[in-house]
Amino acid sequence: MELKDYYSILELPPSATLPEIKKAYRRLAHQYHPDKNIDDKYAAAHFSVIKEAYEVLSHPSKKEQYLQQRWYNQSAGKKFSGNEPVTPATILKQCLELNRYVSKLDIHRMDKEGLREYITNLLTDSMVEELNTFNQPAVNHQIILSVLRTLEYLKVEQAKPITEKLFLLADEESKKIIADMIHRQKQKDSWQKYKIVVLVVATVVICLLIYFNSH
Repeated sequence: MELKDYYSILELPPSATLPEIKKAYRRLAHQYHPDKNIDDKYAAAHFSVIKEAYEVLSHPSKKEQYLQQRWYNQSAGKKFSGNEPVTPATILKQCLELNRYVSKLDIHRMDKEGLREYITNLLTDSMVEELNTFNQPAVNHQIILSVLRTLEYLKVEQAKPITEKLFLLADEESKKIIADMIHRQKQKDSWQKYKIVVLVVATVVICLLIYFNSH
């Protein structure tokens, strides 16, 4: 399980007391509250992360559960993640990192279903809606291109739900690129489907030619 570092988000040490947590939350909430930063989507996204951290650390049972998971992750050597607010830039960064990781994998041993699930969890319906609120079509275009490069490793059926979400982010140029990619994937899948049959037929033909030429 990936875990956010709520103490780091609130700019506090893990030893912080409840009054210190409340004080830090009030300070940061005042700084990033949407009412103080009208039409600033980045401030709103950061405020959401701050609020999430406070709601966990100020609630006794939620905090206890969080501390147990935090201890487990640290014992297992796992890093914290997701501290940054959700913005087009942070999503693009994750997509590019995924591209670099996937490009180093052996395509024949790749966990394609795991890859599909990872991208699906990254581009949830709520995430797509949130990305559109930033109104940054140029960044959305780069996100789409990055995801499409990764989807090339999947079959059309696996990629279809993801491409449907990409269409929701796309302008007309991006929609054409997505459609072209789907068309190429369908052609590739069709070739893979019939490749074995073609190879068998070719092998039989070659064997027959060798036989008749030798007689």
